[in-house]
Amino acid sequence: MFILSHKIQLKAPTVKQQQYFRQACGTSRFAYNWGLAEWKRQYSAGLKPTARTVRTAFNAIKQVDFPWVFNVTKCAAEQAFSDLCAAFKRFFRHIGGYPCFKKKGTFDSFYLSNDQFKLSGNQVRIPKLGWVKLTESLRFSGKILIANRFPYSK
Repeated sequence: MFILSHKIQLKAPTVKQQQYFRQACGTSRFAYNWGLAEWKRQYSAGLKPTARTVRTAFNAIKQVDFPWVFNVTKCAAEQAFSDLCAAFKRFFRHIGGYPCFKKKGTFDSFYLSNDQFKLSGNQVRIPKLGWVKLTESLRFSGKILIANRFPYSK
């Protein structure tokens, strides 16, 4: 089985769509940074943090403290904790450095799992946003596993 990937650019997103993408990227970055701070807090308290414990702590307080998280897809925040756990695994295996806080405007992106979007021709349906046009349709058929939104660059 081969896993293939290719990038497809969004076709001139509207102002509303651009705002949604910025909010989703910001939510993902905030969740990662909050998770890193919580990871450090749990570790200094003598606990062994995991992506699940940090995500559970975030989910327990997000409705009261961070209600704006619900304006975007749930995947934007959830995947940040898995990414944080992967960063710590790389650190402990001496593959990468200690995870650091993310800053705004640097590699802003967010994640969508395959059950969170739908493709139809040259359009993609994103939760809480609607249909967004793509510059081209898929070049090959198969099961779509994930989608990421990255900033445009040539």
